[in-house]
Amino acid sequence: MVVVEVVKVTDQLRDGYDVVVLGGGAAGLSGAMMLARARRSVAVIDAGAPRNAPAAGVHGLLARDGMRPAELLARGRAEAREYGGHVVSGEVAAVTRHGGEPSEQGFEVTLADGRSVRARRLLVASGLVDELPDIAGLRARWGRDVVHCPYCHGWEIRDQAIGVLAAGPLSVHQALLFRQWSDDVTIFSHTTAPPTAEQAEQLAARGIRVVDGEVASLEIVDDRLVGVRLSDGTVVGREAVAVAPRMVARAGFLADLGLRPEQHPSGAGEHIPCDAGGRTEAPGVWVAGNVTDPAAQVGAAAAAGAAAAAQINADLIAEETRQAVAAYRNPFSAENEARVGVLATGDRRHGL
Repeated sequence: MVVVEVVKVTDQLRDGYDVVVLGGGAAGLSGAMMLARARRSVAVIDAGAPRNAPAAGVHGLLARDGMRPAELLARGRAEAREYGGHVVSGEVAAVTRHGGEPSEQGFEVTLADGRSVRARRLLVASGLVDELPDIAGLRARWGRDVVHCPYCHGWEIRDQAIGVLAAGPLSVHQALLFRQWSDDVTIFSHTTAPPTAEQAEQLAARGIRVVDGEVASLEIVDDRLVGVRLSDGTVVGREAVAVAPRMVARAGFLADLGLRPEQHPSGAGEHIPCDAGGRTEAPGVWVAGNVTDPAAQVGAAAAAGAAAAAQINADLIAEETRQAVAAYRNPFSAENEARVGVLATGDRRHGL
């Protein structure tokens, strides 16, 4: 058994950074490490509520398959710090702009405890919240024998009796996916509309049973899921339940920047839209991970964080180059005056 020491995040915030990363999951920490390796000053603000905390292990992540989520994040924090990044506990309350020209404005990030910090750029990797149907026993089993992603959990519940709780437009698709891992799959229509004729044919062709009626609760015996109870008292034996939650972006603090969550094209919930590199419509703000891509697994989220970080560094370099060129063209600029002063005084500037 591997014992992982839980490291408290205690770094103190400085007044300002090149980049402040909002969210300390896989996307945020990956982006922070990339930026720190680029010799940028960077701070990660982390509320300590990762989406995958209930899961026993992270799956589908090359060379880290099965690692506990807490251990993965502890290693990520250590790696970001190794290159000079700061990782700070805190909940973001609001983000506002400050500064002069719109193209070169910075940001002020205010935390719920009253602290604030300034940043030239933002990487938002705050993730999402899974909204589950209000069914007795469902939340308590979440991440154990109540799951949502076949690629995350399908292997662990392979060949079991799987129930799919219809909770939205993706439920039939979800049932067809889980059929890959088990030939005993039942979909519970619950309070949703019955499958269309085409969907019903697909389900029948794959041997997936459809059970009508509202689901009242899960049946648990000796800390183990054994069935799904309908409102009429009928219990259908099941060993695992899959449900497609409504995915809600953690992004309310971006409202003052004009960034508000929009419905995701998949119908799975909401997200903050961005371009292929993570850039949003708000100048200076990038997003990565589940806050923009609800379906991203840990590996994809980490990759998106690294890619966004590279884009942010390039954007900062472009700004710094513009400023350097402007100073170079103006021999009487403050920057050039300081440089001439250093050249003229030589060692005398140190009092020698």
